[in-house]
Amino acid sequence: MPRDLPEAPALLRDIFGFDAFRPGQGEIVEAVADGQNTLAIMPTGGGKSLCFQLPALMRPGVTVVISPLIALMRDQVRGLREAGVAAGALTSANTEDETNAVWDQLRDGSLKLLYLAPERLASTGTQRMLAQAGVSLIAVDEAHCVSQWGHDFRPDYLRIGELRRALDVPLAAFTATADQETRDEIVTRLFDGVPPKSFLRGFDRPNIHLAFAPKDGPRAQILRFAAARKGRSGIVYCGTRAKTETLAQALREDGHPAVAYHGGMEPDQRRAVEDRFATEDGLIVVATVAFGMGVDKPDIRWVAHADLPKSIEAYYQEIGRAGRDGAPAETLTLFGADDIRLRRAQIDEGLAPSDRRAADHGRLNALLGLAEALGCRRRVLLGYFGETAEPCGNCDLCDSPPETFDGTDAVRKALSAALRTGESFGAGHLIDILTGNATDKVRQRGHDGLPTFGVGQELKRGEWQAVFRQIMGRDLMRPDPERHGALVMTEAALPVLRGEEQVELRRDAMDRARDRRPAVKTLVAEEDAPLLSALKAKRRALAEAARVPAYVIFPDRTLIEMAETRPQSLDDMARIGGVGAKKLDRYGDAFLEVIAGASPEMHPQRRKLAGREAGSLFDRLLEAQAALARGPDGTDKPLSCSASQLARIAEHRPGDTQALALYLDTRRVERFGDAFLKVLEAA
Repeated sequence: MPRDLPEAPALLRDIFGFDAFRPGQGEIVEAVADGQNTLAIMPTGGGKSLCFQLPALMRPGVTVVISPLIALMRDQVRGLREAGVAAGALTSANTEDETNAVWDQLRDGSLKLLYLAPERLASTGTQRMLAQAGVSLIAVDEAHCVSQWGHDFRPDYLRIGELRRALDVPLAAFTATADQETRDEIVTRLFDGVPPKSFLRGFDRPNIHLAFAPKDGPRAQILRFAAARKGRSGIVYCGTRAKTETLAQALREDGHPAVAYHGGMEPDQRRAVEDRFATEDGLIVVATVAFGMGVDKPDIRWVAHADLPKSIEAYYQEIGRAGRDGAPAETLTLFGADDIRLRRAQIDEGLAPSDRRAADHGRLNALLGLAEALGCRRRVLLGYFGETAEPCGNCDLCDSPPETFDGTDAVRKALSAALRTGESFGAGHLIDILTGNATDKVRQRGHDGLPTFGVGQELKRGEWQAVFRQIMGRDLMRPDPERHGALVMTEAALPVLRGEEQVELRRDAMDRARDRRPAVKTLVAEEDAPLLSALKAKRRALAEAARVPAYVIFPDRTLIEMAETRPQSLDDMARIGGVGAKKLDRYGDAFLEVIAGASPEMHPQRRKLAGREAGSLFDRLLEAQAALARGPDGTDKPLSCSASQLARIAEHRPGDTQALALYLDTRRVERFGDAFLKVLEAA
């Protein structure tokens, strides 16, 4: 410890009740107490909070703790006060008396730790208060929230770097969940790119048993898992609010104390669940990810995922809520094809830039790779975070290794099919090619003449889907957000394609594909789903800009028809159900750009006729005019009609020269009359 800060061991014992630091804590406490800018990545349950709470007592003035969750702040403040530490929080959940007490302590200088939600940093009053409060240290919990590449991005975290500069004090950032990209962004956002003193204390939680299982009656699977652990506190994560309610009810009917928790509940309802979970042994909380960050209950014995998490980082953080006391804990994560489709759609429907969505697809690929790993799951999980490990003996694949086979030939066929079609199509179309299914789309593009057409008939469609899923799980291919889910190869695929590397595949994944139940009916065909997601993303952006519900722009059925028919012009777009003249004019170009890349230039008069017979008449009249612009011999003075004149002729369709003269002067009738009347007569 620093020479002038000798009291750390005494504070550790007297305030926190520990005789010694956990591995890695002492060095971090020393750096933070010494006033060094610090970034510490520690496993969930590794004792991060102590690494800023103890230095706060060793330094003069007050330490500001930025934390993303009110429940976490209240829990830590309560624990510190019980230990005799002057701590307080300013949150929206405070009573007036609680807030006044915090202000009094700030004014008299007795407060040592002040917890704030990041949203409070937007207030000039808060910044002014902090400037006058004698702040000596800023601690940032869940620092990965500052990263726009991370899974828990909070925009208000971007203000923390500005606060550090304004107060000119050291900053200590802590997280359990950060890959290299996220760590780099933390350094950029919080430390202005100047590398802080960094500690990477390992991601391994060896006391947690890891297990995945394909969905096969997921409600029954969760009930069986909970029944085998009856009386032990647990968390079940679900993908939707509705599922938390129904699954909690099913658990109660099965004899478990269980409650639902999600973002749609009233704040007092959520707080009641948090309080019950903190104090009641054996309670099961069935929750969305709204329940989690900051859960500090040490004796959670199991965590189950009824649906696939969003990313490998989210998975790691959520399972990390189990076994924080170091005693054995268990996990189970269920996954299925519908989960993967949903997660892909959520990425594609997001408003993030293309490179961010591509990276998110890579993160989802990493999670699929963990779900369908060939060997020890802990090795795969730690490998994602840049750590190496021996087989752990504490996961389902160490307990019972899966049977594998050499799938190199099938993988090379899949990669070749993608390459020969310009990496412009999704798995559905590539499987049609491989199995020799000459669909209209395959024939129209001439793909039934490719060398790869029909080379994969030894596998059924479901088996090929399992192959493609495992290909993406090994990150050999990723969906391209700019091309509506077209699969593109990564650098890792090249050695396989060249025959330099072999690929092992899981036999059970292929067996499940042969025996699987009929697929759940989706809104559109598999090939059209990425485009539908892109159209929904555009609709969402327009709706947010206009501050109207999404369906006001276009209802789902209109977007579905767009995805299925893929209009290439405003005329095509105008024939889509739900696209009236005003909406065509207002939104047509935007949606055509998503579908076709760009909307062809069109004169405003012609746009008014889009989708109507008069529009095609306008085009033919324009062609006839162009042929006679310099007269029948090409030697006359140039002459043309205005777009509005052509539009009126196309709409009213005069039948003779006299009627045509109502729209054109004598010179133009003489030059174009006969040709125009022939066009109109032919129509």
